[in-house]
Amino acid sequence: MGEPIRTRTRYGGGRGAGRSVRSVVAAALVASGLAACGGDSGPPKLTWYINPDNGGQAKIAERCTQQAGGRYRIVTALLPNDATQQREQLIRRLAAKDSGLDLMSLDPVFVPEAANAGFLRPFTPEEAKPLTEGVFPSAVRSSTWDGKLYAAPFWANTQLLWYRKSVAQKAGIDPNAPDFTWDKLIDAAVRTNTTIGVQGNRYEGYVVWINSLIASAGGRIINQGEKGDDAEIQIDSPAGREAARIISKLARSRAASPTLSTDIEEPSRATINGPRGGFLLNWGYVWRAEKGDAEDGAIDKNIPNDLGWARYPKVRPDQESRPPFGGIEIGVGAFGKHRDDLAIDAVRCITSSENMKQYMLDEGNVAARPAIFDDPEVLKEFPMAPLMRDSIAAAAPRPSTPYYTDVSGAIQNRWHPASSVDPDTTPRRSSEFIRQVLRDQALL
Repeated sequence: MGEPIRTRTRYGGGRGAGRSVRSVVAAALVASGLAACGGDSGPPKLTWYINPDNGGQAKIAERCTQQAGGRYRIVTALLPNDATQQREQLIRRLAAKDSGLDLMSLDPVFVPEAANAGFLRPFTPEEAKPLTEGVFPSAVRSSTWDGKLYAAPFWANTQLLWYRKSVAQKAGIDPNAPDFTWDKLIDAAVRTNTTIGVQGNRYEGYVVWINSLIASAGGRIINQGEKGDDAEIQIDSPAGREAARIISKLARSRAASPTLSTDIEEPSRATINGPRGGFLLNWGYVWRAEKGDAEDGAIDKNIPNDLGWARYPKVRPDQESRPPFGGIEIGVGAFGKHRDDLAIDAVRCITSSENMKQYMLDEGNVAARPAIFDDPEVLKEFPMAPLMRDSIAAAAPRPSTPYYTDVSGAIQNRWHPASSVDPDTTPRRSSEFIRQVLRDQALL
């Protein structure tokens, strides 16, 4: 997740200005020597731009290089930590038609933008079949644009409600009860003078929260995102107002983190370990991180034993929640020298069930194939794996649109900070602003 884009840039889908921006970027990159060049000896080199981890993707690159038997070798290039900066670096290189960008790890929300711009090489139906068999449908949908698969699901992700068992007992609640809602969660935290950790900074993680609340209330932010600036903006709805009500209720209560307006994933995780720690909405990496911190002495060694997990809370007792959906997908650059043969083979290797499982065990990032969650090794390491699997199956992806960065930035602009959210005005104001931004009538 990353900071919002401060200057608007469209690639391949904008009107007028987008094309001129792309040509300027391309010229600048070529002039600065960022476009890849050849000349390497030995097997053909495939460069895979990866998001930061603890070395798991580099290990996969090594394994796939060995399995290639000398036909190619995969080297990795590290992208920035920030998701928005990752997007910017990839888009700049792709706009410059960088032939050295063979493979890339992509956040699902950026696939439509890159695909619509012609920056990704689509998979043929024959190529797509083994990449999508046995994969979560939500992951396949987020990898597809205009009826074609443009990225191969690698790992999927979702958020759980993590909680201190001792606090839940003191509050007299069962977070796994079928009627457990956000209102019950907030009320329990207030009663016990504990906090609910969420991601409330002005960045993509906050939009993840907003989107899941709206989806859990039966609504959506936009509809028909493929229409670009003619998409239906639906955030100003009963579901949007219900999401705003919940955010406002939490933000203005003593259950909110004192640093809610700047909290991202790690600061919000820290709240559950503090003296007022009670509840946390966060991704699947939390379990591995908490155990590691306890072993290192960074937190009380008893905290992991006091840590429980439950499905994302409901907005309404009679309607199933729609947990957040995230993950990483592997795209093939449209301008790579080996995009039609070696790169396709490399993607098959990277996203194999064996590598998905090993990556989950190595990094704690959740596999994109549900069958892996039944593996004995995975269940031993992640006792909450069945809940993760079911949550991903029910998850709500963020809007699919080539202008996602604009939509996300517009929402952040009107919904931040959380303490300023008003259910009577915020959804309407954000709906109007999204439309203005999409039609070049306002800038972020």
